[in-house]
Amino acid sequence: VQLVESGGGLAQPGGSLRLSCRVSGFSLNDYAITWFRQAPGRQREGVSCIGERTTDYSDDSTLYTDSVQGRFTVSRDIAKNTVYLQMNSLKPEDTAIYYCARPQSRACPVVTWAHYVYEDWGQGTQVTVSS
Repeated sequence: VQLVESGGGLAQPGGSLRLSCRVSGFSLNDYAITWFRQAPGRQREGVSCIGERTTDYSDDSTLYTDSVQGRFTVSRDIAKNTVYLQMNSLKPEDTAIYYCARPQSRACPVVTWAHYVYEDWGQGTQVTVSS
């Protein structure tokens, strides 16, 4: 199992970046993926999750933490084994190392932002928002 993030970098406030999480060793059909971030001196926090919709299985289910709702969009391309995080209207407070992680479920976990439900993590990609 491997998760590899990419796409980080420097962006100006109000700008955009798209992060990628390429996975191997498993199928995105079988597992949700959650994005976390950790800023210097702060705890790691959950950002967004994408997984199976448990009500009708027709579309993906997505979750966002309040601070990124309406600005960030998570998506996945199962054929490419990749999950994306499109980040728009970036703010300086979005500066952090961004990680993707795999829970042991197809759907986003009930306790989505709890670190202990995730065993597999990527190495992270740095996002810096500054003028």
